[in-house]
Amino acid sequence: LITPQTDKNHSNRIIAKEPTSLEEELKEIRRSGSSRDLNEFAMSDIFYFCRRGVESIVDDEVTKRFTAEELESWNLLTRSNYNVQHISTRLTVLWGLGVVIRYCFLLPLRLTLAITGVTLLVVFTTIIGFLPNGRMKNFLSEKVHLMCYRICVRALTAIITYHHSENKPKNGGICVANHTSPIDVIILASDGCYAMVGQIHGGLMGVIQRSMVKACPHIWFERSEVKDRHLVAKRLSDHVEDKSKLPILIFPEGTCINNTSVMMFKKGSFEIASTIYPVAIKYDPRFGDAFWNSSKFGMVNYLLHMMSSWAIVCSVWYLPPMNRQEGEDAVQFANRVKAAIARQGGLVDLLWDGGLKRSKVKETFKEEQQKLYSRILVGTHEDRSRS
Repeated sequence: LITPQTDKNHSNRIIAKEPTSLEEELKEIRRSGSSRDLNEFAMSDIFYFCRRGVESIVDDEVTKRFTAEELESWNLLTRSNYNVQHISTRLTVLWGLGVVIRYCFLLPLRLTLAITGVTLLVVFTTIIGFLPNGRMKNFLSEKVHLMCYRICVRALTAIITYHHSENKPKNGGICVANHTSPIDVIILASDGCYAMVGQIHGGLMGVIQRSMVKACPHIWFERSEVKDRHLVAKRLSDHVEDKSKLPILIFPEGTCINNTSVMMFKKGSFEIASTIYPVAIKYDPRFGDAFWNSSKFGMVNYLLHMMSSWAIVCSVWYLPPMNRQEGEDAVQFANRVKAAIARQGGLVDLLWDGGLKRSKVKETFKEEQQKLYSRILVGTHEDRSRS
């Protein structure tokens, strides 16, 4: 069990406790025991690590970000309240009416709109791809993308409020946003055109990708190229250097978080010499939870949940553009942008890597705790030897 060295948010934790050092904690525990010196191992030290482990479980700020946010009240959607079987007859009748409305009326209408939007996108972008490069092609591509994305937004009954439109991303820049769901893309793209970045897929997604890239210079990578950081950075740099190309849309967290926090931003997109346009997205889960728990729901199942919800309500804030400051490295720049997004969206700013959603804690974190403890024992013993 690993706890972070820094504890900026200790005041918001379940266990309210002022941060203290490991050495001070061990001295406090040993004060009531027979061994009060730190020059050797004491059995009582085990209690410190056991307590910290329990505190880490109680005050866990990581794993709960990968599950749907708990609502204070039931919104008559099945997925938001699995444990409630029967509350009252009146509420059960209302829920039943809601099921009929959502699945028998709203869902077929939304599926029709979604199929229409995707079909028009594939057909029109393929046709535009035959036009020569120039102003006319760019103009038609922009109009087609906006039209199709807005049809897809209607398929979700998305109610979106955009704030500070004067800060919208401009050509030659990079737009970064917190990531909750695959629909983040159409939420942003329905208000402006972007160059997408992603891995090449097969099936229907591959058909859409191939048609889109014919009309607009999106950046798609082969599976073997994704892990080549230098190649990815070069492709992105070449794109932003051309001021006639659309801004790149990137989600630096690299995975979907449940819209209660912002986790560590990968530094790759912040190493490029380009203006960063931060965007904060905040969903209202009372009408429909937009979070995609990819470890629990497949894409088709997830989209079915989205289209059978009451609505997708969200707010989008365009923040002022940010540039890397003198003496600031990519990690510091990424953290500064992340903090601005979290502050504007009312989200918790966390230092943890979203990759923990699918992987275990790195061994280096465990070794860091072990080294800290051994340093106290060895250091104290060496001090006594010198004296």
